[in-house]
Amino acid sequence: MPHVHIHVTGIVQGVGMRPFVYREAVAHDIAGWVRNAGDGVHIEAQGTADALASFIRALRAHAPAAARIENVEVSALDGMSAETRCAATGGHGFSILASTVETQRSTLVSPDIAICDDCLNELFDEHDRRFHYPFINCTNCGPRFTITRALPYDRAATSMAPFPLCTVCAAEYADPADRRFHAQPDACFACGPHLTWREAGKTDTLLGSDRAASDAIIERCCDLLADGRVMAIKGLGGFHLACNAADDEAVRALRLRKRRPRKPFAIMVAHLDGARRLCRVDDAAARLLGAPARPIVLLPRAPIADPRAALAPSVAPGLLELGVMLPCTPLQQLLLAACHRRGIDALVMTSGNAGSEPIEIDDESAWEHLVSTGMADALMGNDRAVLVRADDSVARARADGPLLVRRARGYAPLPLPLAAPDAAFAGAPAPLPAILACGGQQKAVLALTRERPDGTAACFLSPHIGNVDGCGALDAWHGARMHLEELFDLRPRALACDLHPSYSASQWAREQARATGAPLVEVQHHHAHIAAVLAEHPDVVRAVGLAFDGTGAGTDGAIWGGEVLLATTDGYARMGSLAPWRLPGGAAAVRDPRRNAVALLHTHGLLNHPGAAGLLDRLGPDACAVILRMVERSVNSPLTSSAGRLLDAVSALLGICEDATYEGEPACALEAAAWRAWRSDAAAHPLDLPPFGLAWHTARADTGSTRRNQIIVGERPVSTRLVLDPAPTLRGLLDARAAGADVDILALAFHRALAHAACEAARQVGGRTRVHDVALGGGVFMNRLILDAVCTGLAARNLTALVPHAAPVNDGGLAYGQAAVARARLASGPCEPLS
Repeated sequence: MPHVHIHVTGIVQGVGMRPFVYREAVAHDIAGWVRNAGDGVHIEAQGTADALASFIRALRAHAPAAARIENVEVSALDGMSAETRCAATGGHGFSILASTVETQRSTLVSPDIAICDDCLNELFDEHDRRFHYPFINCTNCGPRFTITRALPYDRAATSMAPFPLCTVCAAEYADPADRRFHAQPDACFACGPHLTWREAGKTDTLLGSDRAASDAIIERCCDLLADGRVMAIKGLGGFHLACNAADDEAVRALRLRKRRPRKPFAIMVAHLDGARRLCRVDDAAARLLGAPARPIVLLPRAPIADPRAALAPSVAPGLLELGVMLPCTPLQQLLLAACHRRGIDALVMTSGNAGSEPIEIDDESAWEHLVSTGMADALMGNDRAVLVRADDSVARARADGPLLVRRARGYAPLPLPLAAPDAAFAGAPAPLPAILACGGQQKAVLALTRERPDGTAACFLSPHIGNVDGCGALDAWHGARMHLEELFDLRPRALACDLHPSYSASQWAREQARATGAPLVEVQHHHAHIAAVLAEHPDVVRAVGLAFDGTGAGTDGAIWGGEVLLATTDGYARMGSLAPWRLPGGAAAVRDPRRNAVALLHTHGLLNHPGAAGLLDRLGPDACAVILRMVERSVNSPLTSSAGRLLDAVSALLGICEDATYEGEPACALEAAAWRAWRSDAAAHPLDLPPFGLAWHTARADTGSTRRNQIIVGERPVSTRLVLDPAPTLRGLLDARAAGADVDILALAFHRALAHAACEAARQVGGRTRVHDVALGGGVFMNRLILDAVCTGLAARNLTALVPHAAPVNDGGLAYGQAAVARARLASGPCEPLS
């Protein structure tokens, strides 16, 4: 009978692949074996030709839901191996063999998977032996990436290694008919992890070693939540801080302790009906809420008619959108059920960290930094280590797919594809090296590439790390880097980073390049945004890029952020931008957008307009005088063309938000005001502001730009640049403000004016260059009103909007774009080493 070797690659470990192969082999009367290796799953199979063909088809067609098959490679063997003969003489003729580590570790690792329906039913079945066990799982659900130390994915290589299986669990693990067959995190009260409990002011630590003790810990936690206390609760990828989302005093206490005055908190509800009581949940949102990744989903609030849906005003003050998630873990299911019995139907669940520090993952460290400091009143941990820090993912549901805001638990470390560079098959001197792309300073994510034989590459993105502006955050960045390198056996031989001189990760990359001689590709911030979108759309070679965000270093020393690029993966031309103005105090003007607004109005000769009087009165004459001196003398006042800063300035001008307590708050408040108008009659009878002025001007050469990051339009370099001048719109805004127009309506009108300007700029640049695809990148496109208006406006102009779905549109996608640019540049020739 024919005898073959089958090599299956993709996400094939930790998803029940070997048990699935075993069952299919038995069903098809196949003899042989299956085992994990560092490069995927290997199978030797012997059977009739028809049986083998059917078996191989089933590997793709019926793979476990959490698996992702990339390739099934079949090769004929001359004879039966000793392992196959041994398996054939066994009871079933097919065996699961011990894993090997002899081959390159090029397999993929599954993200953590939310509790499945079967385990959920057992969790609440009082006749099941795992009734109320907080760590119940099977091959279809449970922790994966966050407990994996090394590959192949076996219990000994995870944080489950300290928990040997009891007799009953071991029997399930060995039974091919059981859905826990070879489920590595399998456990029960007798042999697995247990909850731990510590309260502030008490010295004893409780262990949930059996059902009664475990239930008592959960009940005590709910008692304290009902009493308005704040809890530190360990999840899959780190700790949450939790409180009763309906108790405004508790939420305000959490805000005070966490030093988070207004930034919205995410909430967790037990089920989809609970989300629908609070928010508008369409089909796309319902699918995303219930997806195995269980992200936080940003949803528009619904009119509250159900008293059970009452939320504390402090949860998301002033915003018409809520971040909502469903329980991911069995512990969260138990906790929500116990809270419901006390009349609590929603919990605030926010990251368990202090300030800008990374999320806590270790119980002792969490006690020291969250409880001992007074941030939380008690800690519910457990004795299973979190090996990989992974915050909750955040997404917004769209009809064309999720728009990721933060990519972490449930998505990482799924690789994203990178197409073969054009030069890869045109005489490139050698295979491309593995590249480490360092990402940005805010919303930091790093990326590692692995080349494939066909010239494409897999790009592994770390989970969201946060702002890399402190020692703890930088340590977390290095920890994520080293874990990805070790897990996937990738040793980067080239580096990519943002060209900003002060970003921590970029400084490290430059030092590494000097020390090792490794090629370094410095990528302009907004080019990286657009390149990330192009990487998701490999059929698009060149696109107009609308790169709208808050901050990014330009090649001319200015702060860019309202850019119209003509971009390929390899290079770009800056075809247009917002008209620049001075940003007095730099970061100080970000924190106090009134300074920004005064400078903007001064630049456009509008400071004496009656509509600006309120802003000037609120700021005061002395502060205004200082700001104007700074701007006029260019003292600590860099030029900016940032769309994010423009939105901030308008928010301050309208008196909506005059101090930023978190990144992007003025723009978020402006969007909320616009949504309030949208929900009123203003949407049907809009106020039209004068449009932005758009004119082509002679382009000044950007200091520091090179032929390598400037593409050529036609046969000549770009000689003119489109300037998007907000002065006419600002004047109209001030006229309407002076006439007493409603602030919310003005906010909506400005959103429409900015979106119209973006679409017109894309139309003009696209018309000149005969490019009809428009890539949207940068944090401004997290604004749903602007994104929808731009997509609609581009379609009306016969242009195609390219929206990112695999990586975040904000700085969380920079590393993906940097990796794409670096591969294209390296494929076209060597980079000069840093001296």
